[in-house]
Amino acid sequence: MRLLPALAADEMAVTSPVAPEGAAGRITVLIDGVTKTFGSGTGTVTALDDISLTVKAGEFVSILGASGCGKSTLLNLVAGLDAPTRGSVHRAGDPSFMFQEAALFPWLSVERNVELPLKLRRLPKGERRDRVAELLEMVQLTAFAKRQPHELSGGMRQRAALARALARDSEVLLMDEPFGALDAMTRDILHDELERIWLATGRTILFVTHNVREAARLGDRIVLLTSRPGRVAEEFAVDIPRPRRIEDPDVAALAKHVTARLRQEVASHGR
Repeated sequence: MRLLPALAADEMAVTSPVAPEGAAGRITVLIDGVTKTFGSGTGTVTALDDISLTVKAGEFVSILGASGCGKSTLLNLVAGLDAPTRGSVHRAGDPSFMFQEAALFPWLSVERNVELPLKLRRLPKGERRDRVAELLEMVQLTAFAKRQPHELSGGMRQRAALARALARDSEVLLMDEPFGALDAMTRDILHDELERIWLATGRTILFVTHNVREAARLGDRIVLLTSRPGRVAEEFAVDIPRPRRIEDPDVAALAKHVTARLRQEVASHGR
């Protein structure tokens, strides 16, 4: 069922809130009947097919699926980095984006990397200084403010990237496998940090991952996409009390259930 009428090509990305400020259950992301194709003629590839998804303010949604199912393409559409072929994407403001690689500017210190979005917003110098200090404390990098990115561990670079994303003060935070390249222990620590920051800031988070336990550990909801073309195969509510651990029996049980469903999708695609 379509949620809203399809928009014209130049109206695909709407940056105003899709529901009134302060309304109960306010929606911050609305993806309505979105299809995305690449190429033309016999070389056309359909990455996403008729996806509809609603995300409420403050919700943490894990987007899960096999490699190549269109997870990153979906985030690019929500970010406004690309436009749907059909359908529409509505979101509250311009989202912040965090990638698998920290993508810090190597010639800038940690604090200067975090300050950059504040400069672009033309905040006064004193206000920038206070906000950078607050963000670095939030991600526990105060002692490393003057360091260059190459002096940090992988986990610390991702903390700095998270602080920089938060500096944009966007209501919606898009995360594309941000911990995928990290070792298990570092990833587990950053799960705790992300959950703490999410609870403190009330951001809406769309979190792409191929790790089923990570999706269950972090999300309020898991959206499972089919193999290409990506469609919403099923949604799973994560009714597990917080704080959670990735090794918790309830997290493991839900991950096992979701994995079985994912295997069905992969097997079906293979046939």
